[in-house]
Amino acid sequence: MITTPPLDPQSARQYRDAGFWQDRLITDCLDEAAGRRPQKVAAIDVRRTITYAALKEEVDACARALLALGVISGDVVAFQLPNWIEWLVVHYAATRIGAVSNPLVPIYRERELSRMLDLGQAKVLVVPAVFRGFDHGRLAVFLRDTLPALEHVVVVGDPTPGSMAWERCLTEGEHHAVDLAPWRPAADAITQLMFTSGTTGNPKGVLHTHNTLMAANAPWPAWLDLDEHTVLHMASTFAHQTGFLYGARLATQLGATGVYQEHWDVREFIALVERHGITMTMGATPFLYDTVHAQQETPHDLATLRRFICGGAAIPRPLVRQARTTLSQTAVLSAWGQTEDGVVTMCHPHDPEEKIATTDGRPLPGMAIRVVDQGGKVVSAGREGRLQCAGPSVFVGYLGPPELTASCFDGPWFDTGDMAILDEDGYVRITGRKGDMIIRGGENISVAYVEDVLHEHPAVVAAAVVGLPDPRLGERACAFVVLKPGASLDLATIRDFMNRQGLARPYWPERLEIVSELPRTASGKIQKYHLRQRLQDDQLDATHNQQPDTASYQEKFS
Repeated sequence: MITTPPLDPQSARQYRDAGFWQDRLITDCLDEAAGRRPQKVAAIDVRRTITYAALKEEVDACARALLALGVISGDVVAFQLPNWIEWLVVHYAATRIGAVSNPLVPIYRERELSRMLDLGQAKVLVVPAVFRGFDHGRLAVFLRDTLPALEHVVVVGDPTPGSMAWERCLTEGEHHAVDLAPWRPAADAITQLMFTSGTTGNPKGVLHTHNTLMAANAPWPAWLDLDEHTVLHMASTFAHQTGFLYGARLATQLGATGVYQEHWDVREFIALVERHGITMTMGATPFLYDTVHAQQETPHDLATLRRFICGGAAIPRPLVRQARTTLSQTAVLSAWGQTEDGVVTMCHPHDPEEKIATTDGRPLPGMAIRVVDQGGKVVSAGREGRLQCAGPSVFVGYLGPPELTASCFDGPWFDTGDMAILDEDGYVRITGRKGDMIIRGGENISVAYVEDVLHEHPAVVAAAVVGLPDPRLGERACAFVVLKPGASLDLATIRDFMNRQGLARPYWPERLEIVSELPRTASGKIQKYHLRQRLQDDQLDATHNQQPDTASYQEKFS
């Protein structure tokens, strides 16, 4: 069971007085949408379509089923589901009775799942029977037998022996005559346990309340001109904050329609835009790249697509220019945020191209940012430092000892772990993670700066630069590069290009690795610790496709 850590009373009062915390739940939005337009389509996934009235009915049945399984306020309900309607049902049902939602990424296996389920002390786990060829039901039952706190496994699809079928769960819930109103939680109670995506290899359990999550979405309608007529699209997994907030929940907060993909496929996305009139999507920069180039190859009618929000990595300038031409009706906007605070900064549809191409936007209403030096002193505009943020959507703590949370805060300011530059207009540019700076011969090299130049090369699709240990200089720069189909590149060509771009010699990469793709989190962020590990092991090809360690499970069932 998870209890809510103490909240700062001054900040809580400030957020309520300003209207950022309204003590509403996402289920309030569901109930309002179902009452106002019961037959409006709430969600479309690859398997089915559901109206708001039907969604509310399934949510209430699932909530009663969870109560029948012994789930009470504060208990953790984990679910490792794809972007299906059942994901919405479980999350809203847990919300309805004050349980804590713990979404888990579908690619996780025994090693990750056993750790996260144990840390969260999940009481119930909901999984698909089989997804993308993997037997999730069997693994879930195995985990239940090894984790004392995990009591129930519910399987969507053909049930595994020892599990409960999803349909039976809903049916029993419908007949479990319990008044749900008394179970309504306080808006300051914990509602989400989400593990960070792991760009550093050390995911943490982030705790959000109903108020912080609702506040994260609150500025979006006015900022982006969204309403109940909006058709939202999401292909990033709901088990990361991008998909959770701006795919699953935003549509319900608007009373709009959500269109969801199990995983990103650009041709399927284009077909969905044409079929359903999608007006907004959000995803990693590679999603934008794929869309632009697919549209250049074979033009389709994408006139309804008005907003394309890009997060997870900076948008290369050439891609912004291509998008302006190829997707002329679409405002491509860069954004920055984290599991801990949702989207904090975003460009505005009326911002100039230069800001969109070179910054990660400015703070959304209610949010504040500052850049400080190593001593915690605010630096002047144009200087790099540690990025801190404060505001109503900042999380309330990490799972674990209070010291873990306290170490990341300076009063109300959360130290994001990112390095950044704030310009004179208040726009921020993320330059990397703390420790992501390459120190070569005593000179600091901003990897984001080098990566920007690499993205300018016509043969490059994606690039990441990491430090290569060097006994004399301390570090040298190694560039990992993904090339366009049929393109070739070598280190001499890259260094010549850097020279012609006017980049100083110490910034030139001293090693080049051509890879088919960069390791990313499900939200699109590049996992540079994987790249560093590959360099240390000097086994790039072997570790590029490294799979999670599931030896004990495989030994039991192979």
